[in-house]
Amino acid sequence: MNKIKVILIHGNGGGWPKENWLPRVAGRLKRLGGVKVIFRQFPDPVLARAKYWLPFIKKLGADENTILVGHSSGAVAAMRYAERHKILGSILVAACHTDLGVAEEKISGYFKKPWNWKAIRKNQKWIEQFASIDDQFIPIKEARFVSKKLKTEYHEFKHQGHFSSWDDKTDFPQIVTIIKKKLKI
Repeated sequence: MNKIKVILIHGNGGGWPKENWLPRVAGRLKRLGGVKVIFRQFPDPVLARAKYWLPFIKKLGADENTILVGHSSGAVAAMRYAERHKILGSILVAACHTDLGVAEEKISGYFKKPWNWKAIRKNQKWIEQFASIDDQFIPIKEARFVSKKLKTEYHEFKHQGHFSSWDDKTDFPQIVTIIKKKLKI
C-alpha cells in the first residue's frame, strides 16, 4: 500500500500557513510516523482562487491515499477537489457552500456552479467537519447545510470562532486524534 499523505490547506488572506493551528497539527502528524505530511504555502494566498488551488492540490499528489485537511477557503477547496478526484477522506474546518455575499469569495471561482454533493461524498471514504456557532465569518447555517448534504461526522462548538489565531484557537488536537483513529495508528 502507498504511504498515506495528509495535505493541510490553509485559508485565504495571505500569511495563514504560519498562523492558526496548522503548524501544530503538522508537527504532531509528522511525529506520529506512518504518514507523509504536506504543509505548504498555496499560490494566490490572498484570494485563494480555485484556478490556482485545485491544480496545486493535484500537484501535491492528492489521490486515493490522501487526507485533505482544509480550513475555511481550504475546506471549500477540499470539497471542490473531491468532486472530481478520489481521496481517502477529509477534515473540513469552518466550511461554507456559498460566497456569503463577499466580493473576494465571489471571484474565488468556487461558487460559480452548483455543488455535486453526491460526487464529493462518493469520492472519499469519510468526512469529518468542525464548525462553531460564534464563527464571525461563516454563519452556522452554512456549516450545518454542508454537513447535511455530505453526511459528515459533524462537531459543532459554541466558542471556537473561526478556529483562527485571532480567536486564540491555535491548537487543534482533535484533528490528530481523528487521523490516528481513521488510520488505526
